[in-house]
Amino acid sequence: MDWTPLISGAHNRIAEHVVETPLLNVQSFGLGYPVQLKLEQLQHAGSFKARGAFNTLLSEPVPEAGLVAASGGNHGAAVAFAARALGFHAKIYVPEIAGQAKIDLIRSTGADLEVIPGAYANALEAAQDWELQTGAMQIHAYDAPATVAGQGTLFAEWEAQGLDADTILIAVGGGGLISGALGWFQDRRKVVAVEPATSCALKSALMTGAPTNVDVSGIAANALGARRIGDICFDLASAQRTPSVIVPDAAIEATQHALWRDHRLLVEPAGATALAALMCGAYLPTRGEKVAVLLCGGNIDPEPLSDPATQVDVSFT
Repeated sequence: MDWTPLISGAHNRIAEHVVETPLLNVQSFGLGYPVQLKLEQLQHAGSFKARGAFNTLLSEPVPEAGLVAASGGNHGAAVAFAARALGFHAKIYVPEIAGQAKIDLIRSTGADLEVIPGAYANALEAAQDWELQTGAMQIHAYDAPATVAGQGTLFAEWEAQGLDADTILIAVGGGGLISGALGWFQDRRKVVAVEPATSCALKSALMTGAPTNVDVSGIAANALGARRIGDICFDLASAQRTPSVIVPDAAIEATQHALWRDHRLLVEPAGATALAALMCGAYLPTRGEKVAVLLCGGNIDPEPLSDPATQVDVSFT
């Protein structure tokens, strides 16, 4: 499949509905070399997922029954946000591990939310049942062409802003985001997949030669906890021989703290995962290699200012 026209079309389609997120060039974290960051945690609903949601809703007819989506949290929030913006009804299923911040974010959109015991796979099963019962339109979190094309707009945007890197590190859950990168860049830039050690569906698939179910746990499981990598991602990553590295939870947490300490950037564990590969040495750039990292999500749980005791009265009289 030629992804370039699909992503270019999606870029034009969703431009007025999404944020053009900024870049930050830094030389910190004790790495000894510069890194370019793209701050996609500043996107609507707190993650890149809004791109795929808007592209799907703007490119396909929506039935009277509305929309249904299963999510670890960020996808559900993005679908709910896009549905409200475009005037559609959305029913969202999330697992309990989504966390209160993401659950509250989805509820704030007015979507019909159901919290399901278990993990993402359990929420997906419930969403598929609802789709069959009602005829609602299912928006897959990662393994659908419209979703992948929408996520790919991030990388078209990044290049237009002046992406200065040989290599881009991207966190992977189900694979929709990195699929967009691989579809857009093809062989023009090196793309490195980064997964938590306890949620690594892509690494497992590349090692075994086919998508396979994996156990999911860890601090980033509510965003990167897909039990099985998407077929689109597996095909693209296999064809392009995409390097895959894994990082421990401790490195992800340390990277969250470093981003806040050094640059006052608040990201969720998934948003820190790609940078963690540099911080812990899971990926070591060669001499002179220019690297860039995507900070993909900012829906941190618990929300840092959610405690009423920390609230400050900023009203003026």
